[in-house]
Amino acid sequence: MSRKIKKRKISTLEIRKAIREHGEDILKHPNFLKSAHNIQHGDVSVMKHSLKVAYAAAWLNKKLHIKCEERDLIRGALLHDYFLYDWHDTSREDFNPLHGFYHPGVAYRNASKDFNLSPREADIIKKHMWPMTIKPPRCREAWVVTAADKYISTLESLRLHNRSRMIKLRRRISGQDSVHHGQELNR
Repeated sequence: MSRKIKKRKISTLEIRKAIREHGEDILKHPNFLKSAHNIQHGDVSVMKHSLKVAYAAAWLNKKLHIKCEERDLIRGALLHDYFLYDWHDTSREDFNPLHGFYHPGVAYRNASKDFNLSPREADIIKKHMWPMTIKPPRCREAWVVTAADKYISTLESLRLHNRSRMIKLRRRISGQDSVHHGQELNR
C-alpha cells in the first residue's frame, strides 16, 4: 500500500517573518546597517549577502527537516560576516589579502561585542568558512549556514544571484508567459 506524502510549500513570508522575529535587534543595529555600504561578492553588499544566507539557511532547514534551532540558525547567519569593513579596500591600514581565512574570527569578536551570542551562534560565525577554518562546525546549525553561505557566495561571485528574476523577465519579454500587444517580442 503506497502512502502519499503531501509536500508542503515553504512560504517566503514565513521565512521573512522568522528572520524579522529572531533577528530584529541585529537588523536594527547601526553596525549591521553600515554593512549595506560594504561590498561582499560582485555587486552585493555584506548586509544583503547576510540576509540571503539567513533566508537560504532557514529554507534548507525547513525543506530538509533538519530540526535546527531556528533562532540560533538565523542569528548566526545574519552575523556570520560581521567583520565591519570593506575587505576590498587595499588602502586600509589592516588590509590582508587572506581575508577569507581570518574574517570569521574578526566577525566573531565584533558580534560578541554587540550581541550576547549563544554557543551555536558562535560556532556558526567562527566556522562558516570551513574547510578554510580547519576546525569543522560542531552543530548542525553551523553546517547549514556553511552550506547556505557557499551556495549564495557562488551565485553572487558568478553574478547569477538574480538569474531566476532575469529568466522570468526574459520569458515575459519574449512572450512565453504573455503576449505584449498581441505580438511576441524578440529576446
